[in-house]
Amino acid sequence: MTSAPAVSADRPALTSARLPSLTGLRWIAALLVFGFHAGTMRIIAEPDYKAVIDALFTLGLSGVQFFFILSGFVLVWSARDGDSRLAFWRRRVAKIYPNHLVLFGATLLVAWWFADPVLPAAALENLLLLQAWDPRPGWFYSINTVSWSLSCEFFFYLCLPLALPLLRRARPKLLWVLIVALPLLILALWPAQQLVPEVSRWWFTQIFPPARSLEFWLGAVAAELMRRGLWRGPGLTVATVIFLGTWVAAAQWIRAELWTTLLAVAYLLVITAAANADVLNKRSPWRSRPLVWLGEVSFAFYLVHVLVMTSVLRWSGDWGTGFAGWRGPAVVLGFLVANLVLAGLLHRYVETPMMRRLAPRRPARPAPVPRQRTAESDATRPQTDAARPQTDAAGEGDQSGGRSPYVDSR
Repeated sequence: MTSAPAVSADRPALTSARLPSLTGLRWIAALLVFGFHAGTMRIIAEPDYKAVIDALFTLGLSGVQFFFILSGFVLVWSARDGDSRLAFWRRRVAKIYPNHLVLFGATLLVAWWFADPVLPAAALENLLLLQAWDPRPGWFYSINTVSWSLSCEFFFYLCLPLALPLLRRARPKLLWVLIVALPLLILALWPAQQLVPEVSRWWFTQIFPPARSLEFWLGAVAAELMRRGLWRGPGLTVATVIFLGTWVAAAQWIRAELWTTLLAVAYLLVITAAANADVLNKRSPWRSRPLVWLGEVSFAFYLVHVLVMTSVLRWSGDWGTGFAGWRGPAVVLGFLVANLVLAGLLHRYVETPMMRRLAPRRPARPAPVPRQRTAESDATRPQTDAARPQTDAAGEGDQSGGRSPYVDSR
């Protein structure tokens, strides 16, 4: 890996801090996706109750944006000189592929139970996490539908070690140009979709890995600015207010072409503000022990939740009909608890042990070079212990040890 440009003594690089708040925020993003799917599956038949779910989670699918931005941020933040590309790729595979393989097998078992047809070619694409490259309707959502995002992540992982040396050498002005340009490119995807066949436009804007990588690189560039001590953004309280205001406005009045871009910016501001709060040991509501545990299991929760809900609803005969009265919200709550239990088991008995068995250890971090202390450097110097960041989009993080792969993400 190539070293970054020198950082001035009064602006030290902020890389030696744990980021538990990002782990807690991962659960909020996973909950948004869960709520969106609970609403689109029409589990709640009572109009008044369903209106609440729709109002809260109508933009819940944008939680995947959070995962992609967070993945780029954490992987750049945690990258160490001396780490080989092969070792990086092995850790990424060890992180997400065991869970994917378990859900792949479980989905095929459910398909066999319900006598659903399975196209061998589509199944092979899904197994190899190549399905996001296939624009044919139904193919990119084949087998376990949510695994399309893992297909995108694999593309991001392939590219990052190749691009990181360039990112490390980039001048600050170029990084700030990218911070502005990437959201505009996300916006440009909407008029650009007119260049592809109408049947493939959803795939182009929402699934196609190079298009979705814009969010990943947005997080990556912000992390590089922050690690150099150059990031300028609002604090956590202000960033949260901006996000909530953007969410409400986007849900009520803003067209999809705009809210995808605006929410990407809002998510970035929350992620960087939460990371900065952890680095500087400032107050954050997102690093409580329960939220951190929920964030740790959020990757497994994301993978299991659609399969569990659709399978149970089909088995009970309630698929597409909904539950009347209070039973609708009760069923949604029951699904939430059931998916959390299964996610906890998957995280403990598959994800964690397989990461420890398959992932190579990370290179040791070099000892910090003493810097001249100034009033500003004292104010901005990290106050937390020198551990690694906790999360990225799929829940991947440092696999060098610790009690879990999340406590040390995607």
